[in-house]
Order: sequence, then structure tokens, then C-alpha cells
Amino acid sequence: MEIRDLTPDHLDDVLDLRRRAFGPLSASDRDRWRRAVLPAIGEGRYMGAFDGTRLAATARLRQFTQWWHGRPQPMAGIAGVTVAPEDRGRGLGSTIMRAVVERGRALGDAVSALYPATTGIYRSLGYEHAGAQHSVRLPAELLRQIRPSGQVKLRRMGPGDAGEVVSILHRVHGATRASGPISWDEHTWSLWLGNEDDFLYVADDGFVIYRWHGDDMLVDSLVAGSGETLRALWSLVGSASSIAREVVAHVAPDDPVLWLLRERTIEQVTQRRWMFRVLDVAAAAERRGYPAHLAGGAVVTVDDPLGGGGTWRLEFSGGSVAVTPAEQPGVMLSVNGLSALYAGIPAVTLRLSGLMSGDDRYDEILDAAFAARPYMLEDF
Repeated sequence: MEIRDLTPDHLDDVLDLRRRAFGPLSASDRDRWRRAVLPAIGEGRYMGAFDGTRLAATARLRQFTQWWHGRPQPMAGIAGVTVAPEDRGRGLGSTIMRAVVERGRALGDAVSALYPATTGIYRSLGYEHAGAQHSVRLPAELLRQIRPSGQVKLRRMGPGDAGEVVSILHRVHGATRASGPISWDEHTWSLWLGNEDDFLYVADDGFVIYRWHGDDMLVDSLVAGSGETLRALWSLVGSASSIAREVVAHVAPDDPVLWLLRERTIEQVTQRRWMFRVLDVAAAAERRGYPAHLAGGAVVTVDDPLGGGGTWRLEFSGGSVAVTPAEQPGVMLSVNGLSALYAGIPAVTLRLSGLMSGDDRYDEILDAAFAARPYMLEDF
């Protein structure tokens, strides 16, 4: 097997593998998919494993922005990992994923995330459970009862508003010190904002994307930078309560809408877990945000069988960190453990699960530095 970059000429074969792995796409979805992946092909972000001229496996590195404690950084979102049915069980998935990790580093992505179809293969390559896409089922009538001030102007949006959506996400996720949320680039947003089945509304500091989901409503994404906009957008969704009895919404684990409801008793919440991996320790640490009041240092030693391991001193100050190589080992972490720590998993959990060992004098400052409740609103 040979790992090579895909070209536009391979797209029919890629679609065939996708159909065998994930099921068929409609004609409109195939067209949208082709337009979405062409930039990735041109940027060396779509790779294939070939047996001669036959395409046997694929993997795509989607180009995202991801926020960590309110600070954005580029992130490689791994998607479209497929292996031909006749080639499964031969280790081909691991082979192409090793190439993906190497390519992500070469492209300058210090972190990576994915939604796993199965956990074992990704854990063996350094990915670890980090956060979730949280979905909550709410009575539409409760959302209708949220009273907006009437001062927020909402308008319908479309593909031409992609730049505004990206700008809103940067402002809101930065101000709220969010961890985990992602944004597509403007080109991809313009494709998704053209979906005729979606209802799309935007305000100066927020937007909502929702649609019919059987007899219910599904809120794909609702982001708001003020209480007034938050109420206006959720009230808008709730206005369908004369027809839709329930709303399924992708929300943050502590989303403020849950504190706007008049009644909260038993909630139906589901989580779709995503996994996370640090590709470049120094760059990932330096690009992340931290509590502004935090001051102090820690030494971490990272074991990464795919390269990138080593020992570093992390010196936290003013919401940032300075990373320098160190000689004496400190806290011992597998790359899985470091990736989980980066995503806010407490040191005690990592130690009890065997992902962290050694010197424990830095545990408290590491917990304070990396504290987070990471989530995503979108799937990919």
C-alpha cells in the first residue's frame, strides 16, 4: 500500500468508499460534498491509501478554527476515514491515520479532533476522549415562553453572510472563554448557509440555524453574545410550538438557555463524544488561552510514539504560557494523557486511569491552567 494525496480525478472512487462505509448520499449532498472537499484536495488535506491504482482507504484533515479558553487556533478535524470492505482487518486504518498525524504537523496544525466510529484504533494513535456534542430535548412551549425585549433586530441570512458568522463566532467564543467550539472557514460556511431546508437568522451578535426534524425542531447551532439576543433567538425557535411539541438542540453543557426555562425537572440529554490529540506540544500549549490570574510553572514529560514527545517547562502568566525545553523529567504523561489534560480532564482522573504518573507537585497548577468543559455544537 502507498499513501498518496488525492486529486479531483479520485472523487468518484472516494464517494464509492464513503457509500460503502457510511451509506449513500443524495444527489444534492454529493454535489455539496464535492464543492466542500475540492479546497482540501488543493491544500494536501485529503489522503488515500492505494493498492496499485485501486483506492483502498481515505482520510481527510478538515481545516477548522477551535477555541480553547477563548483563544482560537487552527485545528485538524479528521473526517472521511474509510477503508474498503475487502481491505478491513489489515491495519490499513492505522496506517493512513499515522500519515494523517504526520501531515497535520507538516501543515502547522498543533491539535486535532475527531468523532470516532470506534475508539480503539484512535486511542492507539494518541487520541483521547475530551468533550462531546451535547443535545438536549426541550418542550417547545417552554422556549416560546422566553420573552425577548423586542430591541433585537433579526434578519434572514444566507451564503453571503458566511464572513459575518465567522466574525460572530470569534467575538462570542473569545468573550465567553469557550473551550472546544469550532468554526469552518468562510468557503465551507457559505456552502452550509445555502441549505434550503434550514432556517437561518442573524443578529448583530448572534445567529441560529434550525430545521424541521420529523415532527420536532432541531437546532444545529445557536450562538449569542448578549442576553437580549439569546432570548430573541430562542423565542424565535419556540414560536413553532403550535406545531412542534419538542425541540432538540445542540448546546453547551452549561448553556444559559437552561436557566431561562420556567421549568426544569428531568431533561433528556445525549452526548456524542469526540476525541482530541495534541500534535505539537509546544505550539498547542502556546496557542491556548489560560486564566489571566494564574501564575506559576510545571514540568511535563510526554511520551508520543508517533514523534513529538519530550520534556518541557510550562510557565504560566497573564493568560499565556512560555514553553521551553527541560532536562529533568516532571509529570509523566502519555500523549493520550496530555491530550486529555489539555481538554480539562483532572489530574486525579488521569492518574487513576494510568494516563499520568510521576511527580505530583504540579497537579494543582496543571488543573487550574487547563480547566475546561469542552463541547462542540457541530458534527463533522
